[in-house]
Amino acid sequence: MRTLVTGAAGFIGSRLAERLLDEGHAVRGIDRFSDFYSPARKRANADRLAGRDGFELVEGDLCEVGLDGTLDGVEVVFHLAAQPGVRTSWGAEFDLYLHDNVLATQRLLEAARQCGAERVVFASSSSIYGDAERYPTSEESTPQPISPYGVTKLAGEHLCRLYGRQFGLHTVVLRYFTIFGPGQRPDMAFARFIEAALEGRPLEVFGDGRQERDFTYVDDAVAATIAAGERGASGEVYNVAGGARASVLEVIDALQSALGRSLDARHEATAPGDVRQTGADTAKARRDLGFEPQVSLEHGLQLQVEARAPGAAASQDPVPGS
Repeated sequence: MRTLVTGAAGFIGSRLAERLLDEGHAVRGIDRFSDFYSPARKRANADRLAGRDGFELVEGDLCEVGLDGTLDGVEVVFHLAAQPGVRTSWGAEFDLYLHDNVLATQRLLEAARQCGAERVVFASSSSIYGDAERYPTSEESTPQPISPYGVTKLAGEHLCRLYGRQFGLHTVVLRYFTIFGPGQRPDMAFARFIEAALEGRPLEVFGDGRQERDFTYVDDAVAATIAAGERGASGEVYNVAGGARASVLEVIDALQSALGRSLDARHEATAPGDVRQTGADTAKARRDLGFEPQVSLEHGLQLQVEARAPGAAASQDPVPGS
């Protein structure tokens, strides 16, 4: 495939670009290197890709760059660029979420249909479910986001659906459930916990720690994303989740085992927009995409610890598989 990966220097986007290149696909990446977290981390991701055959980087904002040239010759678009984060999507920052998650998506879809792209895969989020009607949550559940971030991701989904219905653009939506692993964004819980533990600081836990999440290892999410680009059904929505469901307190226990030390957790107020639990029904992704998560929570957490602090620990060899 000749592909475009938006957000190619980010946590998931850079891993996706690497895997695509490994499989022999051509990758044109685009990223604006936003300062939501250190642009230097994204530059390092981009530098790892820059020397690879078949990779080309376009630096720019999707709302400003000339997309006709960027999409020239592209068959499959993987749209991962977005302004992330539930807690920061309130108040004045919402303008940025509209710009990055709604306006940029509309402009990309418009360019994709004009340029004749064969398929667009849109990275959405479990945040669109909010406090879901039932667990495990299927794609047919009514979306009811409880954060501005979730609202913007749902708007992106609706735009994909509209461009499919009106113009025949082949769009596939993936709802990611809490992606983790080496290179995770520094604002996310695992990365914050590991950094605090290695620096000897207390772990800052929002809420009582009994919130449950369905955690997904990054390489499993990448495999599902590539499969969606190859054979995802037009107009369909797929949950992408690892089946590694656990509470925050259980994650801290696993992290203590991985580091071989006790950790001090300090509880803060629950963050606005933070749902109580997530849990995905992935039957559709398993059926259509052949999605089979390979990495358990414990194994993936150990890999993330080792990437940050080689030699830091686990007393036993974790076994892949959920």
